[in-house]
Amino acid sequence: MQINLQEIVPDYIDKNINESQVWNKNIVIKKTEHVHIVAPSGTGKTSLIHFIYGLRKDYTGSVSYDDINTKKLSTESFSSFRKNKLSIIFQDLRLFENQTARENLEIKRMLDPYHPPEMINEMAKRLGIENKLEQAAKTCSYGEQQRIAIIRSLMQPFDFLLLDEPYSHLDEVNRKKATTLIYEECEKRNAAMIFADLKPIDLLKGEKILML
Repeated sequence: MQINLQEIVPDYIDKNINESQVWNKNIVIKKTEHVHIVAPSGTGKTSLIHFIYGLRKDYTGSVSYDDINTKKLSTESFSSFRKNKLSIIFQDLRLFENQTARENLEIKRMLDPYHPPEMINEMAKRLGIENKLEQAAKTCSYGEQQRIAIIRSLMQPFDFLLLDEPYSHLDEVNRKKATTLIYEECEKRNAAMIFADLKPIDLLKGEKILML
């Protein structure tokens, strides 16, 4: 499977996009490929992630998975399609704040199981939040919530993992731990990773870099 981005231009964009390596270009992202989208604030990084995930359709051009054009699918059809194909870490995380960290992770895991329940503890320990599992998500720091969101994204099967600034509140040590875990899980699934951030991430070595 591959993602085809064909001449995408957001409806709202009002500036010259000739220098962009993404907007109005034809791009193919294949399984196992890792792509790093570098986008200064306000250039549409989150919009791009939402276009690929199917949350928004306010653009010209097309996003296709093989020959499936996402604009031609209903919301219900695309939700069903991406169940086993896509996982995402939203910039705003979208945790259930009143649920515990464990409940947030277990809800996701049970919707479409990939890992057994004990992997929640194992991953939480690796990312240094094992002692936060029984706390309500809203009582965790933003950096802890980001690590919860990272683990949550890895609980399900996927062919493509979308990440929107997942490290903004993590220190270097925790960035390294998270990167190692993400790479391991992508390798298990032969999955692609699309990592969007404001600037190049030194930990992402050998990735294809596209300037938005």
